[in-house]
Amino acid sequence: MDNGASSYRRFRDNGDDSGLDEIIMDYSDGLMLYLTSIVGNIWTAEELTEDTFVLLGTKKPKYKGNSSFKTWLYTIGRNLALKHLKKAAKYSAVPIEEISELSSDEEAVEDAYIKKEQQIMVHRAMRKLNPEYQQILWLTYFEGLTSKEAAIVMKKSVRSVESILYRAKKSLRSQLEMEGFDYEKT
Repeated sequence: MDNGASSYRRFRDNGDDSGLDEIIMDYSDGLMLYLTSIVGNIWTAEELTEDTFVLLGTKKPKYKGNSSFKTWLYTIGRNLALKHLKKAAKYSAVPIEEISELSSDEEAVEDAYIKKEQQIMVHRAMRKLNPEYQQILWLTYFEGLTSKEAAIVMKKSVRSVESILYRAKKSLRSQLEMEGFDYEKT
């Protein structure tokens, strides 16, 4: 059992609010970034992340342990995001490249600047891929989920996820090469 599951159990079964606080601290950033890959808008993703934790805090759904806690939590977030997209189909998304201009003052070193530029280039290239490719790349590379866990979140078979991942990597590489990404410096 991972820490998220034990924290959630403490909150759900014993009423220990610090358990929910720990879950929010541990998972909110990653969940928000994952949801951004689905809805294409960081502000909406932030609201959906909050909605996910509100759902945990109010409805207290049962975690059965069939998958990792992170997979279970991300599935709840994904379901909320898909529901939101169905309701708000007429809203336009803010491109991630407009949002990812956030650079901290501590990144004054040239290497940090180059790395940040490469990350932006990868995010821009990812935004040009189809949404399914974006999701699988985000889940496996940025969130570190296994193919099996990603399959649960995306509600697909493991074999299907592995096939999508292969095509997504190929498509991302092709997109990066078209944009002049230099693999030598990475």
